[in-house]
Amino acid sequence: MTPKEHHDRVSRKIGLSPGSLVHIGEHRTDPVTVRRMRYDAETIDEGTVENLATLAAPSAGDGVTWIDVSGVHDVTVVERIGARFGLHPLLLEDIVNTNQRPKSEDYGDRLYVVVQMIHHDDASGELQVEQVSVVLGSNFVLTFQEKPGDVLDPVRERLRGAKGRIRGAGADYLAYAILDTIIDHYFTILEEVGDSIEEIEDVLLDEPTSESLQQIYAIKRTLASFRRGVWPLREAIGGMQRIESALIQRTTLPYLRDVQDHTMQVLDAIETFRDMISGMLDLYMSSVSNRMNEVMKVLTVIATIFIPLTFIVGVYGMNFEWMPELHWHWGYPLVWLVMLGVGVGLVIAFRRKGWV
Repeated sequence: MTPKEHHDRVSRKIGLSPGSLVHIGEHRTDPVTVRRMRYDAETIDEGTVENLATLAAPSAGDGVTWIDVSGVHDVTVVERIGARFGLHPLLLEDIVNTNQRPKSEDYGDRLYVVVQMIHHDDASGELQVEQVSVVLGSNFVLTFQEKPGDVLDPVRERLRGAKGRIRGAGADYLAYAILDTIIDHYFTILEEVGDSIEEIEDVLLDEPTSESLQQIYAIKRTLASFRRGVWPLREAIGGMQRIESALIQRTTLPYLRDVQDHTMQVLDAIETFRDMISGMLDLYMSSVSNRMNEVMKVLTVIATIFIPLTFIVGVYGMNFEWMPELHWHWGYPLVWLVMLGVGVGLVIAFRRKGWV
């Protein structure tokens, strides 16, 4: 989305009442996909919701329901889902505004968490950053993504295979598993960034190029975007632990602390890579400067060698009539011999000093 498109979308909200739904983000026209998974300790049922009229908040004793919405550009769909699950208008407003910073907010019977999901797009291979909104209810979890494709397949596989305690736990544990999977995927991206840094560092030591500099700045922009998405997430996860909400059971708090610890590890890795990138920029500038110095040294040595030769040629190139050497039979060979001797002597002197 261009800055102008972003400005136009934001400007449409000016003067509207709080809770007015206006999508702010990348313009998309593809249909919204809604998937549902309902499970308990013994059974699981999943499928695509074709008719939103059949969608409703689960009753007590119905197990845990996970509604995954891919696409928030259609505000009508978001509004209808919000009405079905009793979501606050301000919460819905934040969902369709994809420029939110990571945060957690307590709406009493609903807990809202915003997190940045970072992954590689399979088609383009580029790094994709999108907003994921997680809404926790007493026995349901709603996730709203900007577009299809995510990193949550491990959570779905754990639910299908009844791996671990996820099927026997409540909705708060499902919300934790979703957040934990998104944050753990950060480490995969950081490993790729670390490998790229090592490759560029080897190139800088051998032969730095302008392409290397472009790669350094690309990684620097990636880390800056990464940091903007992770830094406030630390406070968001901490806020989930501090609130006294009946939606989060005491047994889930240690897992949330583990997620916060992972977030701190990601931040530490980002800061380390940022320091390495700064050092690589210094290394690039030093390498380029050293190469320039080597070139200038060679040119200076060549110019120094030719200075006395130019002087000799200049002297004997003067058009004076009485220059005895001009009429001497061995004058021309002698001048050549002197010039070669001066050139060779200077080269030998420079080599002894280590200049060439």
